[in-house]
Amino acid sequence: MADVKVKFIERIQRTQTVASFRFRPAQKVNFVPGQFLQLVFDGSNASNKDLNKYLSFSCSPAREYIEVTKRLSESQFSQRLKSLKPGDEISLKAPLGSCVFKEEYKKICFLIGGIGITPVISILEYLTENKSETGAVLFYSNRTEEEIAFKKELDYWQFVNDKIKIVYTLTDSQPKDKRCVFGRIDEGLIKSRMSDLGERIVFIFGPPAMVGAMSKLCMDLGCRKDNLKTENFIGY
Repeated sequence: MADVKVKFIERIQRTQTVASFRFRPAQKVNFVPGQFLQLVFDGSNASNKDLNKYLSFSCSPAREYIEVTKRLSESQFSQRLKSLKPGDEISLKAPLGSCVFKEEYKKICFLIGGIGITPVISILEYLTENKSETGAVLFYSNRTEEEIAFKKELDYWQFVNDKIKIVYTLTDSQPKDKRCVFGRIDEGLIKSRMSDLGERIVFIFGPPAMVGAMSKLCMDLGCRKDNLKTENFIGY
């Protein structure tokens, strides 16, 4: 892990409440798809959890920029992010985390809700640009179609990479897009869209309650515990 100075480049609105922030690092940050960083707004107080927070990389390691993505709120951290202007310099600590893609993984699956999609974006972009032979199935749950972050990118990767399959689920509204399914990620949905869960490495990123529920679901469906790769998003 290194302390890195970065300059803010641009903000990209992903949904009404989710935005990505791109930074140009002073030096190359070598990270593995799935890792995260700590964005530091208060360098004088490393324990300031209100202004120094952990965010996943939401881009491939091959990019010349670093991208992170967050659901914005009224928190101090979100307000500082929203106030950034091109050229502003801040610090980050990276890379962090061990819940990552490895080249020996030939079949993987993601069980994801909402903002848990961020590290998945890093992995899927990496797989696509490297023409990887790894087969990936993403189950991605949101409340409404309007809240599906990165849908344009995900649809494109699925179109150009036949190794990627995406199942969108909506919990609070009937879908207009026929590619979306109404309901939650459950045993019936997984069985109807994927017959080989037990053969796959399964990634689960998100808040503790969802990680726990999806992990139990996988175990009930016969997934080996050592094939589960989980990471809790806390205090985001």
